[in-house]
Amino acid sequence: MNPEDAKIITLARSARARAGAAEGAAVRDETGRTYAATTVDLPSLKLTALQVAVAMAVSSGAEDLEAAALVTTADTALPSDIAAVRDLGPKAPVLVAATDGTLRATLD
Repeated sequence: MNPEDAKIITLARSARARAGAAEGAAVRDETGRTYAATTVDLPSLKLTALQVAVAMAVSSGAEDLEAAALVTTADTALPSDIAAVRDLGPKAPVLVAATDGTLRATLD
């Protein structure tokens, strides 16, 4: 794994730990800016961590994603997570990592 991908996994892990959330995610845009997020689980709003990270990138003016990372206890990302990443970064790999940061899968 390259250092930039390791960085977004670390950011996703940190966001998850800081918020005590079920999942953490981070994305890197075409300029190298990163956006870290966690799951939002409110009575009126439910978003996955990757959906929030992608939304943060879009709202900050990102036009493409280089990579995305998801830290989760699940085996893989949800189809809706992958779709959100693909909407902004059609070629961005989605790195799925365990809560200890171990890379489980890279979804191309």
